[in-house]
Amino acid sequence: MEDWAAGNGTEGADETVRLRRGRKGLTGLAMLSVLTMTATTGCGALLLEDKGPLPPRYSGPPLPADTVVSDLTSALKAEGITLERTPQELIPTECHERLTGEHESATADTAVQAGFDRARSDHGWQSGREMGEGWLVLRKGNWTAATVLPGASGADATPTSLIVITLMCDGGRSKSSPTDSARPSPAAS
Repeated sequence: MEDWAAGNGTEGADETVRLRRGRKGLTGLAMLSVLTMTATTGCGALLLEDKGPLPPRYSGPPLPADTVVSDLTSALKAEGITLERTPQELIPTECHERLTGEHESATADTAVQAGFDRARSDHGWQSGREMGEGWLVLRKGNWTAATVLPGASGADATPTSLIVITLMCDGGRSKSSPTDSARPSPAAS
């Protein structure tokens, strides 16, 4: 039999097959021993332990919507922009506010930037995550305020520019709830 293997030139291939089988056997044995050790000692349980949901970005008490709306409204009013709050019945999303106003197009970008700067300096807002060119983003507590500069949206062709500021909170119900006296009674309907 040795003469046949030597004559065919397969002795190198036989050696390679034996080495591969040996490596697979050792790898399988090592994996089996690790799995057995993990299962019997419980040391793998720490890796698989459920730590729960990730904490929110803001861990303090939620700020009421009235507070953040008041901050931004007064900061932009000081720069000549009067903002109006969209009624809640027109906003389908919970924990969402929208402020709108108009300003003359020639100075709208400057006024909005100055208003956001004033919100930072006078009301404790901080710069938010960068969203791209023309965007202004502020954060305070669990709220984020974002707007696009009117000049970035091509509003320079009209005499006045519409300014829209969107406020969103980080989960939870932060809106001011209506008082009991403001709720209609069942008999009134």
